[in-house]
Amino acid sequence: MTTVTGRAATGLPRVPAVTVFAHYLVNYRRTWRAGVFSSFLLPVLTLVGFGYGVGAYVDQGVDGVPYLPWLVPGLIASTVLQVAVAESTWPVHSNFKWVRTYHAQVAAPLRSADIVAGHLVFVLFRAVTSALAFLLVAAAFGALRSPWAVAVPPIALLLGLAVAAPVFAFSARVPSDSYLALLFRFAVIPMTLFSGVFFPVESMPAGLRPIAWATPLWHGVDLCRAATLGVEPRWSVTGHLLYLAAWAGVGWWLALRAFRRQLVV
Repeated sequence: MTTVTGRAATGLPRVPAVTVFAHYLVNYRRTWRAGVFSSFLLPVLTLVGFGYGVGAYVDQGVDGVPYLPWLVPGLIASTVLQVAVAESTWPVHSNFKWVRTYHAQVAAPLRSADIVAGHLVFVLFRAVTSALAFLLVAAAFGALRSPWAVAVPPIALLLGLAVAAPVFAFSARVPSDSYLALLFRFAVIPMTLFSGVFFPVESMPAGLRPIAWATPLWHGVDLCRAATLGVEPRWSVTGHLLYLAAWAGVGWWLALRAFRRQLVV
């Protein structure tokens, strides 16, 4: 009874994972201004460079849609991928190996599940806010063709979780940060280039298409494109959501196992 009263008196949240999330928000409060600037500047430069620069050479558009509106949802999904991976690699690895923040949190005491959940929520916060910034810039460019574009943030949330959770597990297990650079080189960059962001997957050789379809990014791109263009996705909406949820669920299980192995003695 004393513990509950004391916790209520200090105004601390009763959900431990929220406390972990608040820890990352306090740190982010010192750097958010630079992040907000880049969150809006990079979409502008990307849309000008790819949408109008490269798009000027795509006279017929793609599937009857001008290249800029067709490109935007792919760029939003790839931004979610890159932010989710960036926030789930070196920050997670350093919390184990260098800063050892996780070891301090587990001594607080917090459960491994609270630590994983709180940090994941912060990563999703970063991914979704980046997607929102890109969405606002796209709207200013007149690149959104459907009111269903409001569905993009929830899609970004699920895609971010499907990417971040397994990367948490990977970053927790690797012995050196050099493996994180390999993840970007052999996973993030190929996914960004060949998952339907810049050109349709159907234009690839038939033998390579299943590889693209297996990536979570392609499912996020297809859902975002259906939402911003107001068209039917190439796969069923339910199938996309279930596939991304499977990545998120398996990733959560792997991350929790990895954290417990590192933190629980």
